[in-house]
Amino acid sequence: MIKKILLSLLLMAIILAIIYHKMIGYGLGQARGQLKIIRDARPVEEVLGDREVADSIKQKINIIIEVRKYAIDSIGLVNSDNYTTFYDQQGKTILWNLSACEPYNFTPKTWSFPLLGSFPYKGFFDLEKVKAERDELKNQDYDTRIRSVGGWSTLGWFSDPILSNMLEREEGRLADLIIHELTHSTLFVKDNIQFNENLASFIGQKGALKFLESKYGKNSPEVERYQNENSDGVRFTRQMLHSAALLDSLYFTFDETIPDSIKAVQKHILIDEITRAIDTIQFYNDRYHRIFSNGRPNNAYFMSFLRYHSDEDSLNAMLQAEYNNSLSDFIRGMKSHHED
Repeated sequence: MIKKILLSLLLMAIILAIIYHKMIGYGLGQARGQLKIIRDARPVEEVLGDREVADSIKQKINIIIEVRKYAIDSIGLVNSDNYTTFYDQQGKTILWNLSACEPYNFTPKTWSFPLLGSFPYKGFFDLEKVKAERDELKNQDYDTRIRSVGGWSTLGWFSDPILSNMLEREEGRLADLIIHELTHSTLFVKDNIQFNENLASFIGQKGALKFLESKYGKNSPEVERYQNENSDGVRFTRQMLHSAALLDSLYFTFDETIPDSIKAVQKHILIDEITRAIDTIQFYNDRYHRIFSNGRPNNAYFMSFLRYHSDEDSLNAMLQAEYNNSLSDFIRGMKSHHED
């Protein structure tokens, strides 16, 4: 009897391995990539004491130490081992993110992972593998997008290191990134990525501003610089959300009687109008006028703005009305509401 049970379990394991071999292979590849980073990351104390490390790098690491302390002590993000180690990327991209969306509506492709839930994007440590999966999705008529990832949260599964490419950011944007990722490790609602990313983006921006104000003063050049940079991002984001709404209205007019060739032409015309409209917006940084010079946006591109910023106004209204503009009270309230 025991032998039959063991054989049955073995057969079941083989069947599951065959069915889920692609997912298992992906998981092993991601584990290898993540473990390599963890293995090669150095404690920040060691890096700061290393005479061969440039002072400019040490300066940015010290900023992250300050931001991390502020995020934990002043706005109530969870204390952890995140950003207490440093990984040198040697100037290379080490992680890419793949997202995909239906061509004529804003329904994202999702991937499901055991324990973690469903995600509308998928990370890869191997560029060729992400390109191969993108091509598969394109063959299924999805709009796709690959972007490099400058920072990510492992949601408490591992200790997230400081990545050397993070240090290329200005102080305000660096603070924004660190607080964004620490928000994920503080509160993450399973199967609700839009809420998670909108919340982290909102707290990242608000927290970075408060950090700079506490360090330099509300009327300081450092605060003004961040606000100018942030206002550019807000203008561009609002334009992209407006553009997504225009596209959504167009897609709503499509029905089964309209050939895909006609849908594609109408979509193409509207996206051309959207990209030209960027020239009518005034930015502090002219790079926004060149943002589409290397390629036209598609649904996967616009979907990312919905995923990260579509709830910003409602979150801001909640911060003001319910928490009297106290970011720490807001974070505490979010945790209490979603962890009950």
